[in-house]
Amino acid sequence: MATDKRRRRWRLLFDVVVLLPLLYVMLRWFEHRQVYHPTHGFAATGAALNRPWEDITFPATDGVALNGWFFPAATNSPSSRLVVLHCHGNGGNISHRLEAAAGLLDLGVGVFLFDYRGYGRSAGRPSEDGTYRDAQGACAWLGRRGFADTNILVFGESLGGAVAAELARREPVGGLILQSTFTSIPDVGAELFPWLPVRWLAHTRYDTCAKLPLIRVPVLVLHSRTDTLIPFHHAERNFAAANEPKLLMELAGDHNDSVQTGRAELVEGMERFFRLIGRGASAASD
Repeated sequence: MATDKRRRRWRLLFDVVVLLPLLYVMLRWFEHRQVYHPTHGFAATGAALNRPWEDITFPATDGVALNGWFFPAATNSPSSRLVVLHCHGNGGNISHRLEAAAGLLDLGVGVFLFDYRGYGRSAGRPSEDGTYRDAQGACAWLGRRGFADTNILVFGESLGGAVAAELARREPVGGLILQSTFTSIPDVGAELFPWLPVRWLAHTRYDTCAKLPLIRVPVLVLHSRTDTLIPFHHAERNFAAANEPKLLMELAGDHNDSVQTGRAELVEGMERFFRLIGRGASAASD
């Protein structure tokens, strides 16, 4: 009997010392695979837009080498002093965001696409804190390029919305645009995996909704009511949490095609946002 008790104690000790850490590592690996879906190969280059562009290498704030494409505004554009810093979603890389860049360039502003660490030709491995540092590095590059803080508009697509919100919290910028953005990773996880205790287990947060009350720049929320991945109620909660001035505009299409399907709505929303914040043609030329 005493021997059996000792065996059970050793078994319990083994479970605690070996199996629990292994389970923790597996959970973190599973979470990371769910959050980040980087692609290294490019589907196209910036040349596909048939306009001037630059292939840029720049550092994140912790020194990781990142890659980006800069598309200057047309020289005759009255909004040429404005630039949109585009923070993309969790899949693919910048080569899959040329449609979005084209729509934004139609507004007469400059556009800077960049890849987070571990995406495209950027070095490193993605992480929540890493993506925040990457966005800060991209913003700093635009500052070195000569753009005033108030002329940098941060555009976040899906997961990129959480990155953009954190950037607007950390750095002075002119405005924040959230396209198809969730309230937080635990909220999305709880909806996608209702049988798992996601809110308790989640290590990655990307809590957009919690950041918005801390942000004091104008906010535009763009979202489709037919988004089957990130339901529209995420946009409504984000919009409610944001400070004035703010604007909510509806896109068309599903989560991964709302820019293509809803390009007209995207351009209209951005134009209304420019008018809302007074950063249209006349303001941009000051």
